[in-house]
Parts: sequence; C-alpha cells; structure tokens
Amino acid sequence: MNKAQRRLLILFKALADENRLRILEELKHGERSVTELVECLGISQPLVSHHLRELKLAGLVDRRKQGPFVFYRIRNLRIFDLLNQAQALFPEAGNEEGSF
Repeated sequence: MNKAQRRLLILFKALADENRLRILEELKHGERSVTELVECLGISQPLVSHHLRELKLAGLVDRRKQGPFVFYRIRNLRIFDLLNQAQALFPEAGNEEGSF
C-alpha cells in the first residue's frame, strides 16, 4: 500500500462512525469547543475527545487552545463535497436526513 492509499484508508476509517459524522456536521457551522460539542451531541466528554482526536489524525479538523478550553474547526470544507458525493451513490435511500 502506498502513502496516498494509506491516507485514504485513514480518512475513510475516520468517516466510518456516526458520532464523527455528527461532529463534522456541528463543526460545519463554525468553530466549537469540546464542551459545546458534548452539550449538543449528548455524549460524554471522553468520547467526544476520542472522536476529535481521530478526526484530527485524519486531517479533517484543526484545534486551538484558549486558556482551559480547546476549540475545533473543519480544516477544509471540501470534505462535505466528498460526503455529498458518497451519499449520491445511494439514490434509493432517498434524502432522509438531507445533505451534509
């Protein structure tokens, strides 16, 4: 497996989780703190932090620390183009949840 294929593997593994997709959807609207993500997603802080770490390793999010708070944002909004294209592969599923 070459380097480019390895990066794709890491990317798609990071996207293969419902909570990570939910985090990306929240971050689509702007930068959020870990605390804000915990509140809006209704999952524990350690779980949110774990998913954010995986998204960061995949190159999907950036982080910045401000005092005791850590804020995350989408690194490149084109990830949503990829997700919409993937969703278009399954037109029979309809548009139940809308697009990314």
